[in-house]
Amino acid sequence: MNRKLGQTGALVSGAGVLVFGLSLLAGFWADLMFVSCLSSMFIAIGHVTWLAALAGANQNAQRSGVSVAAVAFGTVYAVLVLLVYYAMCTTVRMNPSLSEEALALINYGHTGSLFFNYDLLGYGFMGLSTFFAGFVIRPVNMRAIALRWLLWVHGVFFPLCFVMPMFPVFTAENAGASQAGVFMLIGWCLYFLPVCLLAADYFRAPDVA
Repeated sequence: MNRKLGQTGALVSGAGVLVFGLSLLAGFWADLMFVSCLSSMFIAIGHVTWLAALAGANQNAQRSGVSVAAVAFGTVYAVLVLLVYYAMCTTVRMNPSLSEEALALINYGHTGSLFFNYDLLGYGFMGLSTFFAGFVIRPVNMRAIALRWLLWVHGVFFPLCFVMPMFPVFTAENAGASQAGVFMLIGWCLYFLPVCLLAADYFRAPDVA
């Protein structure tokens, strides 16, 4: 059960990353914010699912704490980003009469808005969850070892995403911040898609789950 759950969750997350990345690229020519936000919700759902499967398959009592921490921080990430993206797909999208003052708070597309910063904070906790998950991965083969290191390195997003909103990096006055942010997200997709694929592959090992 853990194996199937882990594989499914990782593949759902990977599919979300792929669609999200493609929507960002196509977004230079068309407004695909809805597709970006919808696919991002599935990234979060799949991410928590495979982390839960990883914790359930953990057979090392000494690593039970880090496996629980991975799921806990992954859940914080999921809650934050689901609030942001669900608001974008519903309240913002379905209410074109919202004032600029309201949009400046809840519109993720407004660089530096409250929900934009919540989104960064969410991805910071995602990085923290992958950092702890790296300690749970068993080095059963070279692909698993590569996965461990990718998860650990991805942990650097926590301090970056936690601190950046406190400084004038992503603000409405910074004209180049929005486009730079898009290219950073595309780069993140290129990094995290192999993580999802390797995670799905990890659960194929018979001695893992």
